[in-house]
Amino acid sequence: MAVRRRARLSVVPAILAVSPLLRLAALRHSVPSGTASRTGCAACGAPISLTRPWPALGPAARCAGCRARVGPPPGTIELATLAAAVLLVLVGSPVGVLAALAWWLGWTVPAVFVDLAVHRLPDRFTLPAAAGTWLLLGVAVLGEAELGTWLRAVIAGAGLALFFAVSTLLLGRRGFGLGDAKLALSVGALLGWYGWPVLVLGLLLSSGLSALVSVGMLVTRRASWSTHLPFGPFLLLGTVGALLLVTL
Repeated sequence: MAVRRRARLSVVPAILAVSPLLRLAALRHSVPSGTASRTGCAACGAPISLTRPWPALGPAARCAGCRARVGPPPGTIELATLAAAVLLVLVGSPVGVLAALAWWLGWTVPAVFVDLAVHRLPDRFTLPAAAGTWLLLGVAVLGEAELGTWLRAVIAGAGLALFFAVSTLLLGRRGFGLGDAKLALSVGALLGWYGWPVLVLGLLLSSGLSALVSVGMLVTRRASWSTHLPFGPFLLLGTVGALLLVTL
């Protein structure tokens, strides 16, 4: 148990250190589908990378040239990264599963910020998230888990993705998006690893949170019945909530 706890704690500095990279990823891909990735400040054109200008990738999220706000709101990526680090410490899972969760968070956090900004989940985030999660969960089987646990995770991921994709084909904008279906490949695998009831719990939490936000926006007249909310953030929150409930 002490070894596992030290392993979890060792992940925290690494997670916190990648927050500028996550901010850069969200900044570059928060553009409409079919549009080239953003490489500079929209106001003055100053290039933005991991080395220049630095302020754009820090918590202030301001261009070093014109001081315009760049990318996700100030402090949000950093707060999400800190929450991810806390989650990894709290979840009492084997190291292999912990690695899969850390990998998934590293791709899903920036994807969710892109979804919030432009209502799309890029393949560049969702597909590596799924591939790495499935692979790392498979590696976990070499440790303490059984092969059946991994097979259930794979079936859960594929099944949830298929369900989301079918809803898109049948319902159009009223259903889930194809980006949600691709994110479901990893979401379903993580939740399915812990059992079918956990998968159902995660979906209920995601849908419930989405419904509550929708009702709140309708009541406050910040949205209409035709308003489309991105579902990626709710999938992230529902997955995290379900994992916390079953592992703490």
